[in-house]
Amino acid sequence: MTHSEAPYTEVDARGLACPMPIVVLARAVRSLPGGVRVQLLATDPAVVPDLQAWSVATGHLLLEVATSGGVWTAVIQTRE
Repeated sequence: MTHSEAPYTEVDARGLACPMPIVVLARAVRSLPGGVRVQLLATDPAVVPDLQAWSVATGHLLLEVATSGGVWTAVIQTRE
């Protein structure tokens, strides 16, 4: 399955301040199998460096990060 074909699990952390978007994401990822794509929505700009550090520390792959209208959207693939 390619990245574009993989289904998303959405984690909505909008309105939460650092470090809670990462905490919520980490809790959600624990229950998912490897290779699943997760879309994180967050409004705290600190989520970008936090995601980068978290993905290095956990081995999950940060595929993309984008922002629009004050909402950051990140796509992560869980490690296999």
